[in-house]
Amino acid sequence: MTGRVIKQERAIQTRAALLRAAAEVFAESGYAGANVSAMAERAGLTLGALYFHFRNKGHIAREIVLSQPGLVVPPHSSTGLQHAVDTTLTWAYQLADDPVLLAGARLVLEQEHFVEPAENTHQQWTRVISSDLHEAKRRRELRAAADVEVVSRLVVNACTGAQMHSHLESRRRDLPVRVEEMWRCLLPAIAVPSAVRGLQFGESRAKSV
Repeated sequence: MTGRVIKQERAIQTRAALLRAAAEVFAESGYAGANVSAMAERAGLTLGALYFHFRNKGHIAREIVLSQPGLVVPPHSSTGLQHAVDTTLTWAYQLADDPVLLAGARLVLEQEHFVEPAENTHQQWTRVISSDLHEAKRRRELRAAADVEVVSRLVVNACTGAQMHSHLESRRRDLPVRVEEMWRCLLPAIAVPSAVRGLQFGESRAKSV
């Protein structure tokens, strides 16, 4: 039993090392420019080890893209509108240092090659924000006329565009600022004034003290 557990732990560690190495390669080269040999070499493993865990490059890219929302966990407990803000800010700050999130940002325009439209990263993030905004609606934080699904798509589209422009203009250093600007422009149109006044922003919402 002990030997089996050790083998399972090694397999988990090997898979994680391969995913991290693959993410770094995707972040640097994009989907079309990445190759599995470079991924295996960067992980310090053989191609055989890579193919034991993943069928092909598309399989790896798919796992990286679909893992994105699960990697972003705000450090502070919150609900509704504040949780939506916290999630986007945590993503914006974390993106600079997390190779898997960076790979997801690079792969966002190429995901039609390895992910079905119904499960792509836009759809995933829209569901995450929609869940928060539905809770905000229940808590009467949103204006009655606010369409949760439309606003959720708008937030995801705006964050996607913000990270692209931030990458081009500042290597993503100003991405958190751009995300805050997006919310401050959007909130007066969708949220009641009392809810807007109660929201907290800044780096403290995205990082543990």
